[in-house]
Amino acid sequence: MYGFITLFKKEILRFWKVGFQTVMAPVLTALLYQLIFSHVLSQHVEAYPGVSYTAFLIPGLAMMSMAQNAFANSSSSLIQSKITGNIVFLLLPPISAPAFFGAYLLASVVRGLVVGAGVLLVTAWFGLPLPAQPLWLLAFAVLGCGVLGTLGIMAGIWADKFDQLAAFQNFLIMPLTFLSGVFYSINSLPPLWRSVSHLNPVFYMIDGFRYGFFGQADVSPWLSLAVVGGCFVALSLWVMRLIASGYKLRH
Repeated sequence: MYGFITLFKKEILRFWKVGFQTVMAPVLTALLYQLIFSHVLSQHVEAYPGVSYTAFLIPGLAMMSMAQNAFANSSSSLIQSKITGNIVFLLLPPISAPAFFGAYLLASVVRGLVVGAGVLLVTAWFGLPLPAQPLWLLAFAVLGCGVLGTLGIMAGIWADKFDQLAAFQNFLIMPLTFLSGVFYSINSLPPLWRSVSHLNPVFYMIDGFRYGFFGQADVSPWLSLAVVGGCFVALSLWVMRLIASGYKLRH
């Protein structure tokens, strides 16, 4: 466990030492989204019965920020190590694939949760109620960060340079997060686009997380949990196989 603990501490310190960039900046971005969208749409949109649009928006922004930062943490760390060449110092010690994966994943989850807590803290004064289902909220927060942290490891392993990683983020992660019901309920969409939204795993993360606050959701929280949990298990097994094979790490 020494290798796992040391690598985990290294990853925590890596983002914490530049916390103004890695934590405060995404919190500020979410606050700006909240200010703009709540000002423009709060009098015109009611996503759930009895829930103001301003309150509806907060969990979606928090989950979106957690997901994006969990992805950024693991992907940026791996690509930086590969480009600077210090990845060799992580591969030389006898760290098993599960320990290597677990350290990067857990650090990504921690960063995501810290950012999410910051977003909820600065937006709570907009009228966010206390969680109606706190265990559901926690489950989707951890699993959502886990899925995107795992995707970040995959992207960091696959990418050879920063523009490849940027393409992965801009053409996959950003559309998945922005088109997942952060700013709207998918029940307001036409039938075709509602069906397309059901193919987006990030939708289930946000919908389940929102259920934790309001006790209301667009789909069953059990379905959301099954989809998010299944994605996490499948991606984790795939990424650990990549790490064990040394794909783009050892050769």
